[in-house]
Amino acid sequence: MKSDLPLGAFSMSLNVKNLAASQAFYEKLGFTIFGGSHEQHYLIMKNGKALIGLFQGMFQGNILTFNPGWDENAQNLDSFKDIRQLQQHFKQEGLKLLSEADEQTKGPASILLKDPDDNMILIDQHR
Repeated sequence: MKSDLPLGAFSMSLNVKNLAASQAFYEKLGFTIFGGSHEQHYLIMKNGKALIGLFQGMFQGNILTFNPGWDENAQNLDSFKDIRQLQQHFKQEGLKLLSEADEQTKGPASILLKDPDDNMILIDQHR
């Protein structure tokens, strides 16, 4: 059954201690660089449809990340549910948002929340 609440491309954003060491490890698992750079202190790595972000010194803990409007190749989807619509739904469901998208704007925005086990979830719309 197709969800009527698609969240977009999924990736894990990992807080890493040593970007080069983490890159080498994930390359041994078959991942290749898809985006980012060592100068920017992050790499996006891909293996098939699986995406992981390796981030050094940018945040604490690991984050589940969803990108409305994108597929796993960072290609624009023809149709998608805008982050503000997702936000309204989450609020109606009684979810506590740690940060919200400005509902008076359009385009790029993000929402941040935690699951019951304190795992961070970032919904990050880029367009």
